[in-house]
Amino acid sequence: MTFTDLPLTSTYDVAIVGAGPIGLELAVCLKQAGVDYIHFDAHQVGYTMTWWPRNTSFFSTTERLAIAGVPIPNNHQQRITGEEYLAYLRSVVELFDLHVQSYEPVSSLQRDDEGFTLITKPLTGPRRYRARRVVLAIGDMHFPHRLNIPGEDLPHVSHYFRDPHDYFRRRLLIVGGKNSAVEAALRCWRAGAQVTLSYRRARLDDKRVKHWLLPDFVAQVEAGTIRFLPNTTPIAIDPGGVTLACTDDDGQPTTEQFYYPTDFVLLATGFRGDQRLLEQAGVVLHGPNRVPEYNPATMETNVPGLYLAGTVAAGIQQRYTLFIENCHEHAGKITQAITGRWPARLGDIPMRTYQLGFEQIAAN
Repeated sequence: MTFTDLPLTSTYDVAIVGAGPIGLELAVCLKQAGVDYIHFDAHQVGYTMTWWPRNTSFFSTTERLAIAGVPIPNNHQQRITGEEYLAYLRSVVELFDLHVQSYEPVSSLQRDDEGFTLITKPLTGPRRYRARRVVLAIGDMHFPHRLNIPGEDLPHVSHYFRDPHDYFRRRLLIVGGKNSAVEAALRCWRAGAQVTLSYRRARLDDKRVKHWLLPDFVAQVEAGTIRFLPNTTPIAIDPGGVTLACTDDDGQPTTEQFYYPTDFVLLATGFRGDQRLLEQAGVVLHGPNRVPEYNPATMETNVPGLYLAGTVAAGIQQRYTLFIENCHEHAGKITQAITGRWPARLGDIPMRTYQLGFEQIAAN
């Protein structure tokens, strides 16, 4: 049986693909507007946060992360952890009784004159749906940025930081120079690891590392508790260590190399999104970051009826420009484009402002 032979499961006005924060916020908006929609996610609600390291705090404060007019309660008025945010997202789903087809990944998206055909692949077998409009709220963190070097797939090498406890009393080489790498270095050192950070530039960029992390890291380097290897990049990994190449002023490897023994390697090199659904539907992708073409007033792509919500709209973010906090308006723009009305509530509470510039968000 081919996908075109699959019986039609159901037809909807809107299909939302992705149940992260902005996808859920849009679902609330559409449900309150009386729109007939269906909502899919390949995993569980808020899946990205489920593979964060344990007890990792958001870099953003709670008023920037709240959705659908529901404040995030906490007893310290500071940043919350990924686990706390997942509990909050579950409460939003319960509060508005949102129906999410979790663990039902959309594998195919095709447009015709009357709308879209979506093929999904739940464990029980493929299904076919129809929708007049589709919103992709799939995020941008499906796969790690690979270095494509020998040894990258060895068992002691990971792109995912799970728990500082894993590295207790072991040598750990972390590769990277942004927030995640610096935070991992500090947390693992405080958990008893012997930590070294390799970074391809001469120094860490204070515009790319949060202001409460960088001074702490610099202090530990100066004290000799964490070792910093600037102007280095890994070119090969083996069970006993890493071959590092020295880099030039542009961060590119030179012919000068040395071997650095270590027990574990954490490649904090970032992540990229899965753009296959955009490609299948015919969305035009621009430049090295493969930024989708869309109308910023409505979030509709060059494919009529196909909208983008959340960080997927930024393409492959090598330097982040879209976050949860500046994507709330996407839900509003899409709701208005579909229903003709701006939703009653977005974000946290009316007195908050979400019309902040990138520099203000990055500094928060």
